[in-house]
Amino acid sequence: MLALLVLLPLLAFVAILAGAPARKAALAAGAANLVLGLIAATSWENDRLWSLSLPVLEKPALHLAFAFTDGMSVIMVLLSVIVTLAALLSGKAPAGRETLYYGSSLLISAGAIGAFAATDLFFFYAFHELALIPTFLMIGILGRGDRKEAAWKITIYLGFGSIILLAGLVWLANLAGTFSIPEMVLQAKEGSLVIDAASQKSIAALLIVGFGVLVSLFPLHSWAAPAYASAPAPTAMLHAGVLKKFGLYGLLRIAIPLVPEGMNAWLVPLLVLLVGNILWVGLVTINQKRLDLMLGNSSVMHMGYIFLAIAALAASYHPAGGMDVSSGSGVHLSKTFAAGFANDLAKPAAVLLMFAHGISIAMLFGLADRIERNTGTLELSDLGGLAKSAPGMAFLFGMVGMASIGLPGLANFAGEVMVFLAAFQNYDPAAGLGPVQTACILAIWGVVISAVYMLRAYRKIFQGPTVRATEAAADLTFADRIPVLLLAVALLAVGLYPNLLLSLLK
Repeated sequence: MLALLVLLPLLAFVAILAGAPARKAALAAGAANLVLGLIAATSWENDRLWSLSLPVLEKPALHLAFAFTDGMSVIMVLLSVIVTLAALLSGKAPAGRETLYYGSSLLISAGAIGAFAATDLFFFYAFHELALIPTFLMIGILGRGDRKEAAWKITIYLGFGSIILLAGLVWLANLAGTFSIPEMVLQAKEGSLVIDAASQKSIAALLIVGFGVLVSLFPLHSWAAPAYASAPAPTAMLHAGVLKKFGLYGLLRIAIPLVPEGMNAWLVPLLVLLVGNILWVGLVTINQKRLDLMLGNSSVMHMGYIFLAIAALAASYHPAGGMDVSSGSGVHLSKTFAAGFANDLAKPAAVLLMFAHGISIAMLFGLADRIERNTGTLELSDLGGLAKSAPGMAFLFGMVGMASIGLPGLANFAGEVMVFLAAFQNYDPAAGLGPVQTACILAIWGVVISAVYMLRAYRKIFQGPTVRATEAAADLTFADRIPVLLLAVALLAVGLYPNLLLSLLK
């Protein structure tokens, strides 16, 4: 059944090419995938239902293999199907462009789901690359503003990141002698895959840069905001909300378990870069004059918090060996332990915040599209008083805006608090602040920055006297509210009861 999650969008795409009504076919596939995703969340441990492996090539051995290896992949697939249906319901296809509009959205969704579900390293990489092609086409053909420049910029940046990433993945596969990700991880746990420290450091550098570019890690982030500002609503929702999580997922799925010493070796540079995401890009976000550019930069900024959780996890790595511990009576005993990580909060924090950010940024881009269609502008200086004519939109935008800045009761708050707790989990007051704790203290200022730009944007758009663009603007229709409410329910449910997702990670 897991293969169906990837296959349904592809089949709908083929049906659209064959002449089926584009919107109806896309929505049918999106709704069916959402139902399958919810079923998967309750039965994912049943391997007979949720795994598939078809041999594609003998040497090297490649398998079109899908499986839920753990709860993280379940959560990422669940994020994908929720945002996909919301994206397909949002936006409006230009006349005569329905095939490109809905077909490309389906391909992006299929690529993201395939990457999160793939257990073969080759297809893990290939499905992500598949999703980049329709992203380029949607921005370059159906985008707005400097769409061609934005399309080429995202293509060049992500192509550069993908090439570097490919080098790291091929290196790992060559050392392991297999493309099977679960088998590689098992070899590393059992000790049959031994990678020396120098090689680990080099591979980790390739993976950090490769995955980092795809996630918009500072300073290789400048492609993201212009691309999202130029993209049609479904593309911005799917890429910022779902596809950009591929790099973070890859670091947790591949880099952390296979080259932990290498990740630990690059801890301080990674911390510096993620603080750049939060503080530098945060200040850039405050300076934006258009809502779409503000949201694009805010998405880049919030990636820094997830990188902080990954850094906290990497910092907690300890190699196999022994150490002296106190028995409590002044006697020191030798304790032997296996290699592993001493931070059990960091990975759940990263995964929870990935889900929360994906839902909230997709909802924000969806509402921004409605604001532009109803008022004709996204320039903050040309907006004002929209709450008078569109109270429903004002309420929902206020809700997701509060979620993005970490209001308690919504999913982002739970994720961010867990990230901060993870950063201090192994803190020793006697030893003083370590690099992770120092970075965390700096990162907390990002909460203040987020509040400044989001509250300012809300005031300028919805409060104050009405202006020409807003005095006759329509509110959300019933059809407009469906995708927004779908995302809002997910934000509220996970915010009030985070264990809905965290229980999948046990």
